[in-house]
Amino acid sequence: MRQERLQTLLRGALRLVYPPRCLTCGGLVESDHGLCGPCWRDTSFLDGLCCDLCGVPLPGQSELAELCDDCRTQERPWEQGRAALLYKGNGRKLVLMLKHADRTDIARPAAHWMSRGLRGLDAETLVVPVPLHLRRHLRRRYNQSALLGAALARELGLRHAPDALRRTRATPSLDGKGAEERFATLDGAISVTGRVDLKGRSLLLVDDVMTSGATLSAASLACKGAGAAQVRVSVLARVAKDT
Repeated sequence: MRQERLQTLLRGALRLVYPPRCLTCGGLVESDHGLCGPCWRDTSFLDGLCCDLCGVPLPGQSELAELCDDCRTQERPWEQGRAALLYKGNGRKLVLMLKHADRTDIARPAAHWMSRGLRGLDAETLVVPVPLHLRRHLRRRYNQSALLGAALARELGLRHAPDALRRTRATPSLDGKGAEERFATLDGAISVTGRVDLKGRSLLLVDDVMTSGATLSAASLACKGAGAAQVRVSVLARVAKDT
């Protein structure tokens, strides 16, 4: 009892010295890992109707599993996809801070937002992050997708398998490339490591951003090739054509 009281006092003292700050603007907020009111309003959360395969927002309302035009014409090697945010404004800012500015603290609230769109996952589902090539991993010092995967696995009470996949070759940046070039660049660039048995398993692939879906397609095909029974994908942010 005395120890708990001491811990409470220490936490109170820390809050006086280091009060909780908004993740995006740095303003004061009521709790850790949160957004202030204005930043929350200016962040495009994807809570409405979305494409069942890629998570892009769709107009209207429906109780059915709807697909966007791209997913009606382009085969996706996964069964379902969800995104938490649109990749614009604060959504883009949060991704870039996590990815390039050492803001690893963003992974925890991001995982909570991502978990809200995931339903009906099997209790034995493996959370598998999209891998970075070793050279890029060493340069960046961490894999943002693995941070999201670890936090999301904790949020959902699932097992995290960060070593299930690997990049077999270093690929150039996909910025500015069209969909066809993105798919060609990623073709065969991801494989299984053999450290985790994927045969017959349900998997949840995790990445920071989905644009064309080329990276997630390469990862999904590798998992399906290793015998995975079902693959779902979850990303922090989704690029939409009109953004």
